[in-house]
Amino acid sequence: MNTVLQSIRDSVLSLQSEVTELKQRYRELDKSHSDTLVSLQGFTTHACEAAQRSAKAAQHAAEASASCATAAKAAANSSVIAAAEIASQAAAAAAEAAIEAAASAASASAAAAMAMAHHAEDASKAASLDAANATKVATQAAAYAVEMSNLAAHYARTARTSKKQG
Repeated sequence: MNTVLQSIRDSVLSLQSEVTELKQRYRELDKSHSDTLVSLQGFTTHACEAAQRSAKAAQHAAEASASCATAAKAAANSSVIAAAEIASQAAAAAAEAAIEAAASAASASAAAAMAMAHHAEDASKAASLDAANATKVATQAAAYAVEMSNLAAHYARTARTSKKQG
Protein backbone atom coordinates (compact mmCIF):
# COMPACT_ATOMS: atom_id res chain seq x y z
CA MET A 1 0.00 0.00 0.00
CA ASN A 2 2.89 2.34 0.72
CA THR A 3 4.13 2.00 -2.81
CA VAL A 4 0.69 2.88 -4.14
CA LEU A 5 0.52 5.96 -1.92
CA GLN A 6 4.04 6.96 -2.91
CA SER A 7 3.11 6.57 -6.57
CA ILE A 8 0.04 8.77 -6.07
CA ARG A 9 2.13 11.37 -4.22
CA ASP A 10 4.71 11.37 -7.00
CA SER A 11 1.95 11.82 -9.57
CA VAL A 12 0.41 14.69 -7.58
CA LEU A 13 3.82 16.37 -7.21
CA SER A 14 4.44 15.95 -10.93
CA LEU A 15 1.05 17.48 -11.72
CA GLN A 16 1.70 20.37 -9.33
CA SER A 17 4.98 21.02 -11.04
CA GLU A 18 3.35 21.00 -14.45
CA VAL A 19 0.58 23.36 -13.27
CA THR A 20 3.18 25.73 -11.82
CA GLU A 21 5.11 25.66 -15.09
CA LEU A 22 1.92 26.28 -17.10
CA LYS A 23 1.03 29.24 -14.87
CA GLN A 24 4.48 30.73 -15.43
CA ARG A 25 4.22 30.28 -19.19
CA TYR A 26 0.76 31.87 -19.16
CA ARG A 27 2.10 34.91 -17.23
CA GLU A 28 4.93 35.30 -19.74
CA LEU A 29 2.58 34.96 -22.69
CA ASP A 30 0.11 37.42 -21.17
CA LYS A 31 2.88 39.99 -20.59
CA SER A 32 4.16 39.53 -24.12
CA HIS A 33 0.65 39.93 -25.51
CA SER A 34 0.07 43.08 -23.45
CA ASP A 35 3.38 44.56 -24.60
CA THR A 36 2.48 43.81 -28.22
CA LEU A 37 -0.90 45.49 -27.86
CA VAL A 38 0.70 48.60 -26.36
CA SER A 39 3.20 48.71 -29.23
CA LEU A 40 0.49 48.30 -31.85
CA GLN A 41 -1.58 51.05 -30.27
CA GLY A 42 1.40 53.40 -30.36
CA PHE A 43 2.17 52.43 -33.95
CA THR A 44 -1.43 53.09 -34.97
CA THR A 45 -1.42 56.48 -33.26
CA HIS A 46 1.85 57.48 -34.97
CA ALA A 47 0.58 56.31 -38.37
CA CYS A 48 -2.57 58.35 -37.92
CA GLU A 49 -0.55 61.43 -36.93
CA ALA A 50 1.70 60.96 -39.97
CA ALA A 51 -1.34 60.78 -42.25
CA GLN A 52 -2.81 63.94 -40.73
CA ARG A 53 0.49 65.82 -41.06
CA SER A 54 0.81 64.66 -44.67
CA ALA A 55 -2.69 65.93 -45.35
CA LYS A 56 -1.77 69.29 -43.84
CA ALA A 57 1.39 69.40 -45.99
CA ALA A 58 -0.67 68.63 -49.08
CA GLN A 59 -3.08 71.43 -48.21
CA HIS A 60 -0.17 73.88 -47.80
CA ALA A 61 1.30 72.75 -51.11
CA ALA A 62 -2.10 73.24 -52.76
CA GLU A 63 -2.30 76.76 -51.32
CA ALA A 64 1.22 77.48 -52.59
CA SER A 65 0.25 76.17 -56.01
CA ALA A 66 -2.84 78.41 -56.04
CA SER A 67 -0.72 81.42 -55.06
CA CYS A 68 1.73 80.58 -57.84
CA ALA A 69 -1.15 80.40 -60.33
CA THR A 70 -2.33 83.82 -59.17
CA ALA A 71 1.21 85.19 -59.52
CA ALA A 72 1.53 83.62 -62.97
CA LYS A 73 -1.75 85.23 -64.04
CA ALA A 74 -0.68 88.64 -62.72
CA ALA A 75 2.73 88.33 -64.36
CA ALA A 76 1.17 87.21 -67.64
CA ASN A 77 -1.20 90.17 -67.62
CA SER A 78 1.62 92.62 -67.01
CA SER A 79 3.91 91.06 -69.60
CA VAL A 80 6.45 89.77 -67.13
CA ILE A 81 6.80 86.45 -68.90
CA ALA A 82 9.83 85.21 -66.97
CA ALA A 83 7.98 85.69 -63.68
CA ALA A 84 4.97 83.84 -65.07
CA GLU A 85 7.18 80.93 -66.10
CA ILE A 86 8.90 80.80 -62.70
CA ALA A 87 5.54 80.92 -60.95
CA SER A 88 4.36 78.12 -63.22
CA GLN A 89 7.42 76.02 -62.28
CA ALA A 90 6.84 76.74 -58.59
CA ALA A 91 3.21 75.67 -58.95
CA ALA A 92 4.34 72.43 -60.56
CA ALA A 93 6.78 71.80 -57.72
CA ALA A 94 4.06 72.51 -55.16
CA ALA A 95 1.76 70.10 -56.97
CA GLU A 96 4.46 67.41 -56.86
CA ALA A 97 4.89 68.05 -53.13
CA ALA A 98 1.14 67.69 -52.63
CA ILE A 99 1.15 64.42 -54.56
CA GLU A 100 4.02 63.09 -52.43
CA ALA A 101 2.22 64.17 -49.26
CA ALA A 102 -0.93 62.40 -50.44
CA ALA A 103 1.09 59.25 -51.12
CA SER A 104 2.64 59.51 -47.66
CA ALA A 105 -0.81 59.90 -46.10
CA ALA A 106 -2.02 56.86 -48.02
CA SER A 107 0.96 54.87 -46.76
CA ALA A 108 0.34 55.89 -43.17
CA SER A 109 -3.34 55.13 -43.58
CA ALA A 110 -2.52 51.66 -44.85
CA ALA A 111 -0.20 51.11 -41.89
CA ALA A 112 -2.96 52.17 -39.49
CA ALA A 113 -5.41 49.85 -41.23
CA MET A 114 -2.94 46.95 -40.98
CA ALA A 115 -2.43 47.65 -37.29
CA MET A 116 -6.18 47.76 -36.81
CA ALA A 117 -6.53 44.40 -38.55
CA HIS A 118 -4.15 42.87 -35.99
CA HIS A 119 -5.38 44.88 -33.06
CA ALA A 120 -9.12 45.39 -33.25
CA GLU A 121 -9.61 47.93 -30.48
CA ASP A 122 -11.73 51.05 -30.63
CA ALA A 123 -8.66 53.32 -30.48
CA SER A 124 -7.12 51.56 -33.48
CA LYS A 125 -10.38 51.75 -35.42
CA ALA A 126 -10.69 55.47 -34.71
CA ALA A 127 -7.05 56.11 -35.67
CA SER A 128 -7.48 54.12 -38.86
CA LEU A 129 -10.57 56.12 -39.78
CA ASP A 130 -8.75 59.39 -39.02
CA ALA A 131 -5.84 58.29 -41.19
CA ALA A 132 -8.20 57.37 -44.03
CA ASN A 133 -9.89 60.78 -43.78
CA ALA A 134 -6.49 62.49 -43.79
CA THR A 135 -5.63 60.57 -46.95
CA LYS A 136 -8.83 61.80 -48.58
CA VAL A 137 -8.00 65.41 -47.64
CA ALA A 138 -4.43 65.02 -48.91
CA THR A 139 -5.61 63.51 -52.18
CA GLN A 140 -8.11 66.33 -52.71
CA ALA A 141 -5.41 68.91 -51.94
CA ALA A 142 -3.04 67.21 -54.39
CA ALA A 143 -5.70 67.26 -57.11
CA TYR A 144 -6.31 70.96 -56.46
CA ALA A 145 -2.55 71.66 -56.53
CA VAL A 146 -2.26 69.93 -59.90
CA GLU A 147 -5.21 71.95 -61.19
CA MET A 148 -3.54 75.19 -60.02
CA SER A 149 -0.24 74.09 -61.54
CA ASN A 150 -1.93 73.51 -64.87
CA LEU A 151 -3.60 76.92 -64.61
CA ALA A 152 -0.23 78.58 -63.90
CA ALA A 153 1.29 76.80 -66.88
CA HIS A 154 -1.63 77.99 -69.01
CA TYR A 155 -1.01 81.61 -67.92
CA ALA A 156 2.70 81.29 -68.75
CA ARG A 157 1.91 79.81 -72.20
CA THR A 158 -0.62 82.57 -72.84
CA ALA A 159 1.96 85.23 -71.91
CA ARG A 160 4.57 83.65 -74.25
CA THR A 161 2.04 83.42 -77.08
CA SER A 162 0.91 87.02 -76.55
CA LYS A 163 4.51 88.25 -76.57
CA LYS A 164 5.27 86.38 -79.80
CA GLN A 165 2.16 87.76 -81.49
CA GLY A 166 2.57 91.29 -80.11
